[in-house]
Amino acid sequence: MKTAIQLLQSYLDNIQEPKAAAAFFAADGVLELPYLATLGLPHRVQGPAEIEAFIAGLLVKVPDFRFRNIQFFIDTPTQAFGEYSVEAPLIGTDRVYKQTYAGRLVAEDGKIKLLRESLDTLAAWRAFNGEHA
Repeated sequence: MKTAIQLLQSYLDNIQEPKAAAAFFAADGVLELPYLATLGLPHRVQGPAEIEAFIAGLLVKVPDFRFRNIQFFIDTPTQAFGEYSVEAPLIGTDRVYKQTYAGRLVAEDGKIKLLRESLDTLAAWRAFNGEHA
């Protein structure tokens, strides 16, 4: 059975394959990005099918989306916390999506019960809306 940090690493490693990444979540597992609500975007998806669709939608806009510079700060059997970044071009634009995420994962029975990520919503808004800093 995978620990929380193993689940987080596996999710991060498989983000390019939405079905594989979503398979690490429990049937009622949740992916939350609460700050996306401030941009009027979906910020909570539940269950592998919704999570797969959410990731697939992101990859349509940012096909080279990959997590890099992964650092873990909390590692217990049931909880993990880390920071990781993305720097990838947005399709059809000359803009780059550059972001650092902080993610807290809660594991239960070898699956992801909750992955709550925070991000810089201003940087996301600027990248997706063509605004420059």
